[in-house]
Amino acid sequence: MDVLDEILASLRLTGGVVIDGGFSGEFCVHAEFTPEHCAPFFPLPDTLISYHYVRSGRLLIQIDDQPAVTLEAGSIAILPRNDPHMLCSQSGLPPAEVDEIGWVTDEGVHHVAAGTKGQRAEVWCGFLGTAKSSSHPILDALPALLTLNVSHGQAQWLDSSMRFVAEQNPPSETVARLSELLLSQAIREYVERLPAEEQGWLRGLADPAISKALSIIHQRYAEDLDVEGIAREVGMSRSVLGERFTELLGEPPMRYCAKWRMTMAANMLRDGKQNSANIAYAVGFNSEAAFNRAFKREYGEPPATWRRKIELESQGVEEVTAA
Repeated sequence: MDVLDEILASLRLTGGVVIDGGFSGEFCVHAEFTPEHCAPFFPLPDTLISYHYVRSGRLLIQIDDQPAVTLEAGSIAILPRNDPHMLCSQSGLPPAEVDEIGWVTDEGVHHVAAGTKGQRAEVWCGFLGTAKSSSHPILDALPALLTLNVSHGQAQWLDSSMRFVAEQNPPSETVARLSELLLSQAIREYVERLPAEEQGWLRGLADPAISKALSIIHQRYAEDLDVEGIAREVGMSRSVLGERFTELLGEPPMRYCAKWRMTMAANMLRDGKQNSANIAYAVGFNSEAAFNRAFKREYGEPPATWRRKIELESQGVEEVTAA
C-alpha cells in the first residue's frame, strides 16, 4: 500500500446510494448532492465527494462559471468537495433540481430523468462521505473536478460493478471501496500531469524525497521518529527536509506525524476493537495519560468521550435505516 492508498484508507469513506440518471435532448440538472441525501444511510458527513459515470451518450458538466467539460461514454467526473455543479446538454439552460425529477422504485433503485426528445445519455451518480475527524489536507489540494476515462479495457468491469451497486443495494462499504478505487486512479493521473513548478500537497506526492518521508511516517508512526532520522533515510539534510516538507505540505514533518498518529488512533477507536490503553501503545505512546492529552488536543475531548459520541451517532443512523 503506497502513501495515496494509505491516505484514502484513513478517510474511512462511506459510500452512498447510486442514482440512475437518464437524460435526453436538451436538459440541465443541478446535480450537487446535499447532506440530507446521506441521512438515511450514515451520519451527516462533514465532507461530501460526488461522482458521475457516463454509461452511454454524451453530456457536459459545469461548475459555477468555469468552462464546461465534455464527458463521453466511459468517462467519470469526480468532485472531491462536491462543489455546486450542473449536468447538461449545453451551457445556459435553466437547471432542474434532482429532487423534482427523481423517484425511487419498489426495488429501491433511485432514478432521475429529464430532457426533451433527442440523443440519450445514461449516468450513474453517487457520493462518498467522510467525517471531519478523518479529513486530510489532500482533499483541499485537489481541483474542483477530476475526470477519468475508463473506456480502454475497463468499461465493462466498471459498468457491471456500478450496475450491481445501483440495483442490488450492497453494504455501504462495498460502494465506498469501488469509489475509493476510482478516486485513487483519478488522483494518480492528475498528479502525473502536474507541471514541475506546481506547489502544494499533490506535488509532495510526486516529489521522491517527500513521498518517501510520508511513507516512513505513515508506516512507522508508532516508532520514535525524528526529523534527523527521517532526513537521513530520504537522503536530505534535516534543514532541507524540514523546509521542503513545510513548503509543500504546509506543516513540519513531526507535526504531520503527530496528526497522522491521532488519525490512526481515531480510526482504531471508531472500530471499537481495542481499549484506549492498547491504542495508546499501538500509536507510539508510553502511557495512556500522555495519549489522552494528545488526543484531546487534536479532537477537543478525551478518547473515551469521543468514542461514545461516535457510537451514538452510528446507532442513530442504524435506527433510522431499520425504521
